[in-house]
Amino acid sequence: MGQRYEEISEKLAQFITQQKIFFVGTAAPDGRVNISPKGMDSLRVLDSKRVAWLNVTGSGNESAVHVLEHARMTLMFAAFSGSPMILRLYGSAKVIHRNDAGWRELFALFEPLPGARQIFDVAIDLVQSSCGMAVPFFDYVEERDQLRQWAIKKGEAGLRDYWTDKNQISLDGKETHIVEKNT
Repeated sequence: MGQRYEEISEKLAQFITQQKIFFVGTAAPDGRVNISPKGMDSLRVLDSKRVAWLNVTGSGNESAVHVLEHARMTLMFAAFSGSPMILRLYGSAKVIHRNDAGWRELFALFEPLPGARQIFDVAIDLVQSSCGMAVPFFDYVEERDQLRQWAIKKGEAGLRDYWTDKNQISLDGKETHIVEKNT
């Protein structure tokens, strides 16, 4: 059943790269817990103790605020096909914006996605697997294209305006600093 590991093995790294969706969990010391689904080929296993995921523009920016206050982050993967498994990566994340050192190096690892706003660089301190036998089977059909097309239509100036209107303040009223860090 469940097991704990100190690092991501080759077998677990292969499992991660095969998944079409993963979930990110963050929480500030006080306030709401955020759990968010991610896709779009936006995660890379950098080594056995480090992953990075490219965060694209969305309706909120909770993970960024939470990580600024408390670096803890959990990434969860679930097998929706094949053998059952749930895999969690626990660690400390840092937010990398376009103007930060490290952006170019990490961004080069991803297919450029319209609306890319941050990269989360996560140092893993615990890897945990569990059975996943209650997770149902689902068939992957294809990626949705709406977010990509929306970001292309907005353009860089439109995205900055959107960040100003929708992504600067968290649900708990805390500043994300996205506009000043990306312009």
